[in-house]
Amino acid sequence: MEHRFQVDLRGIVDLLSHHLYASPRVYLRELLQNAADAITARRPLDGGEPGRIVVEPLPGGELRVHDNGIGLTEPELHLFLSSMGRTSKRDELGFARQDFLGQFGIGLLSCFMVADAIDVVSRSARGGPAVRWTGYADGHYTIEVDDDARTSIGTTVTLRPRPGAGQWLAPERVRELVRTYAQLLDVEITFQPTDAGPVRLTEPLAPWEIAYGDPEARRSALLDYGTQLLGSRPMDVIDLRVPEAGLVGVGFVLATASSVGQGGHRVHLKRMLLTEDAGKLLPEWAFFVRCVVDTALLRPTASREALYEDDLLASVRDSLGEQVRGWLLDLSVNHPERLAAFLRVHHLGVKALAVRDDEMLRLVDAWLPFETSRGSMPLRAFRRGLSMIRYVETVDEFRALAAISSAAGTPLVNAGYAYDSEILQRLGRLDPAIRTRRLDPGELAARLEPLPGGQEATLHGFLDTARAALADLGCTPLLRQFDPVTVPALYVASQQARSQDSVRRSLETVDELWSDVLSAFNDVTVEHRPELVFNWRHPLIRKIASYPAGPALRHAVEALYGQALLAGHHPLRAVDTAALNRSFLALLDRAFTAGHEREPRPGTGDAPSEELP
Repeated sequence: MEHRFQVDLRGIVDLLSHHLYASPRVYLRELLQNAADAITARRPLDGGEPGRIVVEPLPGGELRVHDNGIGLTEPELHLFLSSMGRTSKRDELGFARQDFLGQFGIGLLSCFMVADAIDVVSRSARGGPAVRWTGYADGHYTIEVDDDARTSIGTTVTLRPRPGAGQWLAPERVRELVRTYAQLLDVEITFQPTDAGPVRLTEPLAPWEIAYGDPEARRSALLDYGTQLLGSRPMDVIDLRVPEAGLVGVGFVLATASSVGQGGHRVHLKRMLLTEDAGKLLPEWAFFVRCVVDTALLRPTASREALYEDDLLASVRDSLGEQVRGWLLDLSVNHPERLAAFLRVHHLGVKALAVRDDEMLRLVDAWLPFETSRGSMPLRAFRRGLSMIRYVETVDEFRALAAISSAAGTPLVNAGYAYDSEILQRLGRLDPAIRTRRLDPGELAARLEPLPGGQEATLHGFLDTARAALADLGCTPLLRQFDPVTVPALYVASQQARSQDSVRRSLETVDELWSDVLSAFNDVTVEHRPELVFNWRHPLIRKIASYPAGPALRHAVEALYGQALLAGHHPLRAVDTAALNRSFLALLDRAFTAGHEREPRPGTGDAPSEELP
């Protein structure tokens, strides 16, 4: 025996309001879409009648929407307004469906999110009397012939507000929603409040469709439009077009820094607003652009508040990305001043693209300033006269080595920011003659100037003390002279020294099993240790080097070691922290003890000694 499912309309309305739609405000979009579709359906029948929609708030909080569309007969009212899950009325009326609009049979039901009753009066262009259909939120409806209720062809929908939802039908809220959803609709929509004259709320042309004799005048007008939407004036505007998706519109380049996932795009479906926060319309690297587009063929989700991810959307995303890329390349050729302003704000997106696109890599090479030891400049300018571009991969390492590398004749690029090292490694794709290499600090130490003649041999006492003090710290001393003179000592760890140190630290913390495994990687055939390079040009180093061996000299070496670690932003081990604390306290104690001994005794008039402690 066959049985029928029973549907609880209140449960369906709760499902719509709490799980499908983000807000009850979509009820007005559904009303306007139904009216616009009815007008479209009537055009093949008489053609000459211009479409009109009138939105009329009524006293008592009700809302009425009139249209002069095709209208519905009594059987069509039963079929389309009183059932769900049937074929869309656009197909029943002979129209090819290219999207989901109305497909789910829930458009009119969305009005029950704000209304307890929906009254529909319709007269069909196919003939017959006017018919009144009234649906209620408890799930029942009535239908009757009411030939006097409407004399002209079209439909009138009246909503009676449900308790607690009156704000959605308030005149100012209704006017705002009509402007939000239907401003670009190619149907005249008039707002008819009870206390004022009619106001047209739709525009005959989208902003990007308006013709201007002067391209700059058009650009300025579009930037004004972008200012209204975004709340701040965009930096530039890009025309966008994807014919296979029936998509046309503009992209606004933000004037302030943005990031991935911050803000979406404004998408219209057949000129009706679908969403103000669409994602995945552009590639992730183009996060500095906000699009305003209209499409005829992209598919919306069931709620019609987002785009459905399919092959067409993926193709549109790629095409729009190419158009943004083309805009950037055009700036580099025809508007370099605009490109410079853009790069100052949105360099991160351009670098993300340059990692995988050779043309954008060429643009970055020529225009994007990088931080270097020679100052801020594009890579193309930096590498002039250089056979090798050397770089470091952390900001701290660059700050520690930039001035010294420049003095040593080894210019340096800071690749410590996002995508920088990848870009440097890809430069060879532009020209095989371009060579890049990460700087090994040990290589830099080898380039520093040694002391003249046999001078270093006269300082063996200082070097012996330094060697003994640094041995427990896993470091060796080195005397060189270099600029800047303000740096007394430099901590340098070559890549081999870092690798061996990393293995040693791991061996100290793992169990016996992993210790055996790691020991296989601990090749100490040639031991590499970090170096503490003393700068002979610094007055303090010369003074310390002439001091006799003893605890004071040892503490001074440990203090310089700790200062060099801190200045280079190197991590401190427990043994490093202990040496720094020990030397600091010892030197303080010596300074105050010696200072106390030099103070004159009260009443004697003795002068303090001028000797160094």
